[in-house]
Amino acid sequence: MEVPKEIFLKDYKEPDYFFDAVDLKFSLGEDKTIVCSKITVSPRVEGVSCPLSLDGPDLKLLSIKVNGTELKKEDFHLDSRHLTLLSPPAGVFSLEIVTEISPQNNTSLEGLYKSSGNFCTQCEAEGFRRITFYQDRPDVMAKYTCQIEADKTLYPVLLSNGNLIEEGDLEGGRHYALWEDPFKKPSYLFALVAGQLVSRDDTFVTCSGRKVSLKIWTPAQDLPKTAHAMDSLKAAMKWDEEVFGLEYDLDLFNIVAVPDFNMGAMENKSLNIFNSKLVLASPETATDADYAAILGIIGHEYFHNWTGNRVTCRNWFQLSLKEGLTVFRDQDAGPMAHPVRPHSYIKGAEVVRMYKTLLGQSGFRKGMDLYFKRHDGQAVTCEDFFAAMRDANDADFANFLLWYSQAGTPCVKVTSSYNPEACTFSLKFSQDVPPTPGQPVKEPMFIPVAVGLLDSNGKDMPLTSVYHEGLLQAVTSNGQPVSTTVLQVTKKEEEFVFSDVSERPIPSILRGYSAPIRLDSDLTDDDLFFLLANDCDEFNRWESGQVLARKLMLNLVSDFQQDKPLVLNPKFVDGVKRTLCGSTLDKEFIAKVIFLPGEGEIMDMMRVADPDAVHAVHSFVRKELALQLKNDFLSTVKNNSSSEEYLFNHHNMARRALKNLALAYLALLEEPEITELALQEYNTATNMTDQFAAVAAIAQKPSKVRDDILSDFYKKWEHDFLVVNKWFSLQAMSDIPGNVENVKNLLKHPAFDMCNPNKVYALIGGFCGSPVSFHAKDGSGYKFLGEIVLQLDKINPQVASRMVSAFSRWRRYDETRQALAKAQLEMIMSADGLSENVFEIASKSLAS
Repeated sequence: MEVPKEIFLKDYKEPDYFFDAVDLKFSLGEDKTIVCSKITVSPRVEGVSCPLSLDGPDLKLLSIKVNGTELKKEDFHLDSRHLTLLSPPAGVFSLEIVTEISPQNNTSLEGLYKSSGNFCTQCEAEGFRRITFYQDRPDVMAKYTCQIEADKTLYPVLLSNGNLIEEGDLEGGRHYALWEDPFKKPSYLFALVAGQLVSRDDTFVTCSGRKVSLKIWTPAQDLPKTAHAMDSLKAAMKWDEEVFGLEYDLDLFNIVAVPDFNMGAMENKSLNIFNSKLVLASPETATDADYAAILGIIGHEYFHNWTGNRVTCRNWFQLSLKEGLTVFRDQDAGPMAHPVRPHSYIKGAEVVRMYKTLLGQSGFRKGMDLYFKRHDGQAVTCEDFFAAMRDANDADFANFLLWYSQAGTPCVKVTSSYNPEACTFSLKFSQDVPPTPGQPVKEPMFIPVAVGLLDSNGKDMPLTSVYHEGLLQAVTSNGQPVSTTVLQVTKKEEEFVFSDVSERPIPSILRGYSAPIRLDSDLTDDDLFFLLANDCDEFNRWESGQVLARKLMLNLVSDFQQDKPLVLNPKFVDGVKRTLCGSTLDKEFIAKVIFLPGEGEIMDMMRVADPDAVHAVHSFVRKELALQLKNDFLSTVKNNSSSEEYLFNHHNMARRALKNLALAYLALLEEPEITELALQEYNTATNMTDQFAAVAAIAQKPSKVRDDILSDFYKKWEHDFLVVNKWFSLQAMSDIPGNVENVKNLLKHPAFDMCNPNKVYALIGGFCGSPVSFHAKDGSGYKFLGEIVLQLDKINPQVASRMVSAFSRWRRYDETRQALAKAQLEMIMSADGLSENVFEIASKSLAS
């Protein structure tokens, strides 16, 4: 294969030509599809002609015209990846290209493909070039029209971006639809869907009084499961208006749910395409986690209409801008948020969150308003967003842009000291960004650290001033003391001194996870237990418990490796007990606190990861907690069980989460009464959340009961593909001995299909998520994945590349595992016809 050339941000150049308008015509057929594109092209520099290179891997070119005249062969160059016009006109010109493609044979699910009887597109990041020859890059933005022609019986619904302008019948039982998108967009946001679909219809009236038609399209049998998705969409539209003043800009918004999709969802302008699992929900078939995911992802893709579509990214190095800003928007007190929930963070979103931490809600909103005013209809960079935030607030952000240009996570050490005579409390910060490939030396970062101080009763102390670099700075709000202040750490080492502190406090550092850093403080275990019990900041309470659990398990891992007996610290048990029985605490918060850090987290903290030792310790701690707190867990299950009708709200989600976690702990005891309790929960469950949790609890240990309940669950749900995927995933992630053989057998199961990404992610991705099975000392897990990656690469390179990424941290393990994993990576690299997707991940993994 031709080795792809790595592209760097410094290599970015503006395109020599811009595309102003694109008229597309698709003639969809059973054997082939003809695509006609007519593009209005203008040179960046008027009067200058240079070659115009268009992307188009393995496309069949039927014809090419410039200003209506067919080009001769000597006027262009065609190879397996590009079509190049050698001497285009020096002014504005028309370019017409006709290509032939075969969506029916496109198992990669990129570009235009046919699956489950429907035509569908996926163009991010570089799928449009698989449809027609084009400058397939995000900074080429044009207005699109799209005419779709197809058999009316087979494909009664024809959808694309924008507004439906015209539709009608054609000869031979065919029909057409003409769509026009009035807003400029890059090619990655183009979308087309054609098939036998029905819609749930609703309307939304915008803040200016416009009526927007909302449609969610699915196969007919799935339509009843779209009510929650529609409610989620309307909630997102309302929230975006109220919080950011952003109104939807067209009269129609379509969502299509498809079962075969590489991604979770795609924000194509006005025609969002979703993986079915993120649209379809009913209490009988979807869990609380599914309902929450649908709420979150529907909102995320809708929010992209402004942060990603109206203002897009200039190149893929700026992906963190559109994704980070949109993830921040869907997490930040949107319709799906709840203040108790410690969020999962994505780096781009964390950086955006720091702007809000520094500027406050009103300052952040001013920055957003300026960002849209300056850049609507443009492809922009992270620096443009930074400039809007800075300029709107006349702020000094010093070295903040290093968050975008420096790789790696800053490590921040904090030491504290109290002076009782002066009544001052000092926090000394030192930061270090570890070297990464290509960046051996790092500059200090701009780190906002939100801090509060707790007195001996666990209450926040009033903060009035901080002494820093020779200046006494007031930290009051409207003249009143505050309970939390944001310290701006910008140097390698610096000190902040609080005055008027009447007793030695316990500092609550990094409240609300105010910066994406690794924090190493001098807090003792007693301090952490105190914060866990008292801190008003929910994130820090949770994190204190997690730090304690990680330290505890690392110490036990060391004991295990030295063949010492494992003993669980009674203080830790007591802390879990007090949290579990905390009557005033939110139940979701309790569930999150008593859920132990994962085995992967513990291995990440080790110099040489030891999957067997970590698994043994993780299992020991969980079982020991179950033994010592058995009665408390039993009471928790009893007090939180309910036969009431399913409601998706915080109170009921929290109740179910706590009950089902308690059941999972109890099931580790393998006692007959507990097994009976779990079976009773399974048989009396009125919703999938409780039913599946009971199956998962029993399935933790090999037994006949396990085999029977898995069989019964499959028989109940074999006709619902999304529930069957849960069944696959549960077995794949299992830590039972020899699970690789079970997973191999499941590959032959009639419900498994290697061409369906969801099934691959459930079974093979699930298996890779089990450290003890995937990292088996005999290499059986590595060998299994290596063979699967090569099979998958022939079908769907994008999915295969996701699977091979499980090898990416192979150097973290012992020499035996390193050799076994490396051998599989080398075997993959030596395969004939390897895709660029897999080559890139495998080669980078080997070089790391």
